[in-house]
Amino acid sequence: MHEPDFSQHDALCYLDGAFTPLRDAKVSVLDRGFIFGDGVYEVVPVYGGAPFCFDEHMARLGRSLAELQIPNPLTTAQWRDITLRLIAPGGTAPQAVYFQITRGVAPRDHAMPKGLTPTVFAMVNPLKPVADAVRAAGVTCVTAPDFRWQKAHIKATSLLGAVLARQISVEAGAAETVMFRDDVLSEASSSNVWVVKNGGVAGPPSDERVLTGIRYGLLGRLCAEAGIPFALRNITRDEVFAADELFLSSASKEVLPVVALDGQPIGNGVPGPIYKQLYAAYQAAKQHNATTHGAPT
Repeated sequence: MHEPDFSQHDALCYLDGAFTPLRDAKVSVLDRGFIFGDGVYEVVPVYGGAPFCFDEHMARLGRSLAELQIPNPLTTAQWRDITLRLIAPGGTAPQAVYFQITRGVAPRDHAMPKGLTPTVFAMVNPLKPVADAVRAAGVTCVTAPDFRWQKAHIKATSLLGAVLARQISVEAGAAETVMFRDDVLSEASSSNVWVVKNGGVAGPPSDERVLTGIRYGLLGRLCAEAGIPFALRNITRDEVFAADELFLSSASKEVLPVVALDGQPIGNGVPGPIYKQLYAAYQAAKQHNATTHGAPT
């Protein structure tokens, strides 16, 4: 039997106004996050002791809460204070601060009760970078129909659809499951997907079919700075397979090249020049953020 890793249990977490070791944090079994998945989450990467794209993450958290009609229990300044308190002091290794807000505790009933106090939880985990060898070689992915619900733009804690989609790639020995709705690209199980053709980058529109990753705005800025055409539009399945390059983006993957899909090579079957240019620009953006916003040493 696989033994769970509880090495983080002594780490500090935040729960409903108090900081406590993770092993001591407890929530009610009647919490609607536990019963219904009635809540949202956000993950903020931290590099060099500085939260990366913090304001953008907070804006998305606010949008997700608004979609669920849960009032944001804290201000951006309070979220930032929690983040800085949880980050390992003096640490330079990448970390990820996880926030979760649920509607709160109530008797089990599908209707959304009024006047509940949201449950607010935050913890920090190591952010494991993609191995250099994997990044240099690129990864393989598989495809599947997008069988998830129609509100994929909400970063909700009810992630069973994403879990089932990710398991498809796990069982195929692949890095990710790239999904399509009616043969139009949506996203992967826990990543956004980008197509490169004729020197330009394209991704799906920012609508209810996809969880608009923070890298949507970041990649748009990086492309603009590099003079790379950038567009958000519907992308067909045929376009994906005919791409010159294909890459994933997420907080943990940053940008990651896909060299084969369903066993078919993408482009030349190796990481391409646009990916390499954007990956270098991404690292420069991280370094600039750490230099500008990092904690004093």
